[in-house]
Amino acid sequence: MALPIRFIATDMDGTLLNDVNELPHDFLDVFNDLDAKDILFAAASGRQYFTLLKMFESIKDKILFIAENGTLVMYQGKELYSAMLPKSESDLIIETVRNIENSHIVLCGKKSAYIETKDKQAQQEIIKYCHNIMFVDDLLDVDDEVIKISVLNFKGTEEYVYPLVAPLFAATHQVVVSGKIWLDFMDKQASKGQAIKAMRDKFGFTFENSMSFGDFFNDVEMLHETYFSYAMGNAHPEIKKLARFIAPSNNEQGVITVIKQQVLHCHAL
Repeated sequence: MALPIRFIATDMDGTLLNDVNELPHDFLDVFNDLDAKDILFAAASGRQYFTLLKMFESIKDKILFIAENGTLVMYQGKELYSAMLPKSESDLIIETVRNIENSHIVLCGKKSAYIETKDKQAQQEIIKYCHNIMFVDDLLDVDDEVIKISVLNFKGTEEYVYPLVAPLFAATHQVVVSGKIWLDFMDKQASKGQAIKAMRDKFGFTFENSMSFGDFFNDVEMLHETYFSYAMGNAHPEIKKLARFIAPSNNEQGVITVIKQQVLHCHAL
């Protein structure tokens, strides 16, 4: 018989959130039921920590934040794990991406996100995901611990950015298409899955009693590091192939539906 679930991690965009960035209407009720059963819940997102903190303000001391695609893990206001990019490496990435047409760079530091783009549409898109943000003249002059570099390209990063940067950086860095218009550069070992591995001993859960939900390539390692791995109904076809199970889509409250059916109503899967 399978072990009862002790840990649940979910991606946010395209997974827990619907297409208009709303949490499921009964999310807090379900979260409180999980908390009562001592099941640790993690928001595992490419979003900035400060953005997640604002989103989950009422339960901020009970939730585990796996932010910036696993490069920063925070719990009860304390940093538990981080993976940084040396300045020499982040500078080279910035200089390279500046030469890719229609691409806008977000330098993600521990204190803030930083942008130099003057494009209004890009600024509006970036602000959705970064609560703490600074506009700077030159990203190369930023003084912060860099944990991730994100690239926004409205034409599509899988088609127009990844083919240009992967030959240069994929061998030395984590280069991930994290959404249709987003791509991320991180430390080679960094991922949501690596962050989960780092948390196992601290919180006392295992691969076998872990569950996760995702929809895109930045969720691959997280799905690999949890036995009960769910791809959303709206997930990229490749993500559906590697997950063990399929959940209803994000617009059908797939995460909450599975948790209610498989964890709360029938605790042993």
